Amino acid sequence: MNFLEERITKDGVVKEGNVLKVDSFLNHQMDIELFDEMGAEFKRRFANENINKILTIEASGIGIACIAAMHFHVPVVFAKKSQSVNLDGEMYVAEVESFTHKCKNQVIVSKKFLSPDDHVLIIDDFLANGYALQGLISIVHEAGATVEGIGIVVEKGFQIGGQVIRNLGYHLESLAIVESMDPAAGTVKFREQD
Repeated sequence: MNFLEERITKDGVVKEGNVLKVDSFLNHQMDIELFDEMGAEFKRRFANENINKILTIEASGIGIACIAAMHFHVPVVFAKKSQSVNLDGEMYVAEVESFTHKCKNQVIVSKKFLSPDDHVLIIDDFLANGYALQGLISIVHEAGATVEGIGIVVEKGFQIGGQVIRNLGYHLESLAIVESMDPAAGTVKFREQD
């Protein structure tokens, strides 16, 4: 069991409907020392990739992407979920569906922050059905940039997202892959990883 699996076992809460609450350390209150450990692990797993930019999606991916970016010494771009007055110029836009929020959003990245020269590591906190990732991948491709890898904190291995993304040929690394969850017992079973 790795450091993240241990933390999920200790502090994660399993709820009905395939929901794993990790808000005490990951996506509401953030344990920055844990984030630093995750950032170092992403750097280790993607050490052979030529990465000059990290892309994530607001809001929960931003914290881990920023800490990981410190290990890569690169900037972070995050896709916004709504148009605002301070977004100007041309935009890349993709429609994504959220497993957590059960809704569709358009995600937006300014064209001035992604170019054909960029070699991108996509980072997000959760991977369930893979719709958010597919939206980010489409934005990278539309920019003419290259997806060098995808780093996920928690993958729900019993949902299709991970398989879909791997079948598309992307280098996907998940720090913890949940094989199954039992809300009655409050337990999580993790997939063995190398």
